Amino acid sequence: MLFNSFAFIFGYLPVVVAVYFWLGRHNPTWAAGWLALASLVFYGYWDYRYIPLLLASIGFNYWVGLCIVQAVKPARKYWLVFAVTINLLLLAYFKYANFFLHTINTFGVTDFQPLDIILPIGISFYTFTQIAFLVDTYQGKVNEYRFIHYLLFVTYFPHLIAGPVLHHKEMMPQFADRKNYYPTGENITIGLSIFVIGLAKKILIADNIAPLANPVFSPDAHPQLIEAWIGALAYTFQLYFDFSAYSDMAIGLSRLFGVRLPLNFNSPYKAANISEFWRRWHMTLSRFLRDYLYIPLGGSRIGSFNRYRNLMATMLLGGLWHGAGWTFVIWGGLHGLYLVINHVWQFIASKTEIRTGVLWAIGSRLITFLAVLVAWVFFRAPDMRTAIDILGALVGLNGISLPRGFELYASWFQDLPVVPSFNGIQWIDFGGIGIPVLLSAMLIAWFAPNTQEIFYRYDPCLEKVPLPNSTISRYIPWSPSRIWSMVFALAFVACVLHMNRITEFLYFQF
Repeated sequence: MLFNSFAFIFGYLPVVVAVYFWLGRHNPTWAAGWLALASLVFYGYWDYRYIPLLLASIGFNYWVGLCIVQAVKPARKYWLVFAVTINLLLLAYFKYANFFLHTINTFGVTDFQPLDIILPIGISFYTFTQIAFLVDTYQGKVNEYRFIHYLLFVTYFPHLIAGPVLHHKEMMPQFADRKNYYPTGENITIGLSIFVIGLAKKILIADNIAPLANPVFSPDAHPQLIEAWIGALAYTFQLYFDFSAYSDMAIGLSRLFGVRLPLNFNSPYKAANISEFWRRWHMTLSRFLRDYLYIPLGGSRIGSFNRYRNLMATMLLGGLWHGAGWTFVIWGGLHGLYLVINHVWQFIASKTEIRTGVLWAIGSRLITFLAVLVAWVFFRAPDMRTAIDILGALVGLNGISLPRGFELYASWFQDLPVVPSFNGIQWIDFGGIGIPVLLSAMLIAWFAPNTQEIFYRYDPCLEKVPLPNSTISRYIPWSPSRIWSMVFALAFVACVLHMNRITEFLYFQF
């Protein structure tokens, strides 16, 4: 079931919310149990065959968590290592078994047949969420062990499929807070408003940009310069608005129940360097990789070389987490390299006097964005050959083709290093709304206030959102008013009218 479907918006969600608050008046435990059950139904709508796997994972990790609490100190670590190993083996089987077999076959060692495995949706997110729970239990950060609340913590449908990655200590106090079992006008109004923003990002922006990217990344496309740039930019902003949409919708849906989720997306394309990008993009995954991988590897405590090694290892594994393929490994490796270069540059800058100003700020953001775009090419491409072909096209190695109408001006191009052909633009449809939507998306991502800035007065998520520096956002803060109600009502109607084709969120595949 998709957040952007009629079945979810007009069927599932109203029933779940109504029954939740009705039960909350009588017994909060029943309400929590109902929400957990509804979350299992939401998950089972995709493929009911994997509900037993999800429940087995939940039961196993809850049991091990109790064992860790009850064990004496030496045995606590053994329980933790045992449970984390089982979780990673389960993830490795479903997500990486065929990748490893394919890699072995590629080197000609043998000829293994691929396994008949269907990847359970959301397995990466609920596995990482429970690994964090186990580590926090080992470190004494977990104080609440009611099974119903733990079941809800893992299966909670606003985050189950594509995040954010949750911490037990963040959610349990909210599930135990009795006032969250009673509806309030503030929570419902803010929740629905943020949900509509996410819905509009998905339906009106991301889905309308996708047709510009998909043909260019086809293995048989062989795009030229203009097509490659439009396709790469289209995917860069399609992924941005698709993931931003899911993050907003998750926060909005959760707020309906009085529960605040952690912030997971914060205008990453406004980042001035790659470290800031990762503090803004998929923030809960970045936090997980930092706390449970980078720091345990040694972090920055044992010298610069080891720091850079740990950064590279963390990003390579982060890339592999996103997908079982060498393109994802290269994507992670590029970001690891970017981070190393950024840390070296910051060290050099701290030892020298480097002037900064407006041009410096613009240039640093542009360089960061272009580096991210290059990495996204590997992230999106179906194979290495296609990725390299598109990168070559971005610098003109595949030639330049202009619309046939420009042939009248062929003499203007004669002195250029690369003389274009006039065979037309094969893979991009300039007659649709894709190009105008792409241009609008770029302006919104770079210059408009984000959802958290618009709602900063009402603390939309767990983190305290500071007063934004953006001048624009100071003039359009959200408030419960007729004007805002009309804006969101019109946006919702526009989304409903364009819900004739329902598409999955891109992060569902990870």
